[in-house]
Amino acid sequence: MVEPISGRVIDGRRAGKSKRIPCPGGLLPHIGKGTSDDKLADDMMAPYASDPRATRGRLHPEEESAFRSPFQRDRDRIIHASAFRRLKHKTQVFIEHEGDYFRTRLTHSIEVAQVARTISGVLGLNTELTEAVALAHDLGHPPFGHTGEDALDALMAPYGGFDHNAQAIRIVTSLERHYADFDGLNLTWETLEGIAKHNGPVTGEIPYALADYVARHDLELHTHASAEAQVAALADDIAYSHHDLHDGLRAELFSTDELAELPILDGCFAEVDRLYPGLNYYRRRHEALRRFFGVLVEDVIGVARANLAEADPKSAREVRAAGRMMVRFTPGLWADLKVLREFLFHRMYRAPEVVVMRERVTGVIHDLFPLFMAHPEHLPKQWRKDVAEAQGEIALARIVADYIAGMTDRFALQEHARLTGSDILEKTNVAGAWSGD
Repeated sequence: MVEPISGRVIDGRRAGKSKRIPCPGGLLPHIGKGTSDDKLADDMMAPYASDPRATRGRLHPEEESAFRSPFQRDRDRIIHASAFRRLKHKTQVFIEHEGDYFRTRLTHSIEVAQVARTISGVLGLNTELTEAVALAHDLGHPPFGHTGEDALDALMAPYGGFDHNAQAIRIVTSLERHYADFDGLNLTWETLEGIAKHNGPVTGEIPYALADYVARHDLELHTHASAEAQVAALADDIAYSHHDLHDGLRAELFSTDELAELPILDGCFAEVDRLYPGLNYYRRRHEALRRFFGVLVEDVIGVARANLAEADPKSAREVRAAGRMMVRFTPGLWADLKVLREFLFHRMYRAPEVVVMRERVTGVIHDLFPLFMAHPEHLPKQWRKDVAEAQGEIALARIVADYIAGMTDRFALQEHARLTGSDILEKTNVAGAWSGD
């Protein structure tokens, strides 16, 4: 299922759709000047940045570290979380066993963090908070990408549904159980807010996985997130728009000639051909896509600078109260990105070989969920303890959903084969894949 890019509304400075987007000859040579230190001094940050000295704290009070800021500790706890390690075997689009080249949720999260930290540094924001939110944004994804999420959401419909952003909050506030004094990672309010509002303010019915925590620690879901969290969200869009092209080309689902005809990429290929006539296929592809990457990053930086200058927020609270996103794409670039996403929807996410495996892995989730509901004795010992304390069918369903959502692609397939005697990978010779963002 393809989504509009994070569902965000664009309100930039440049209107209209451009025929060809100019590409920088070098990739953002100005980025990083004066912001490359690992620890940005507090007095160097913009007034609208999130100040670690003014954090709204943790649900469970802790003595602060003498060597790390609160947001650095959040980032480090996320990196050391078991849910973060499992992202290595959760895929973006292509099935985990098909090759080492294709992106996983882990490599994607690292790429998002790199992009987010760069943009954050240019804008004078808190890079540690930005990085923490970026690294955590996909922790709640179940196996098999958005196909797995769609299947689990359908099965959980009678019990409150399933949403991967809300599930990420459930993981970092409850399901990671390693510390002596609390469940979860006990992250700061600012990091939790950024994870919860990855797609903007949460309106309408609040997912149960989020409501359970907000009842104890109000994340002000109706407001926009900090500028750092907004940067992390746009970095997600940039990273997957970029790497889906790499992976689709690698899988030979489309060609570079087809990409060169798209309005958002034609200028990039034209510039490479002008500067490097006769360049071989792989280097030409790489140079064009890195220019495309640069176009996206520079567009976001330009819009964010203009919006922040216009709104002139004096604090992170004023960013939240602005009533609109400060960090976004220009309307022209957004229009061209929609053309690209439509192309990928038909040529990649709905490619016949992708659809076949999508149907297969949907069946895996649809088999496992009712099986564990009817026979929770098949759950691991530590999960059966939670089942014994569960009050009613809804509580049981949420435990089962937590367990399945935590599975890697490989483990879900292994569990399905063990419990049903059916190996879906032996039923087809199609290169396994499923749709994702």
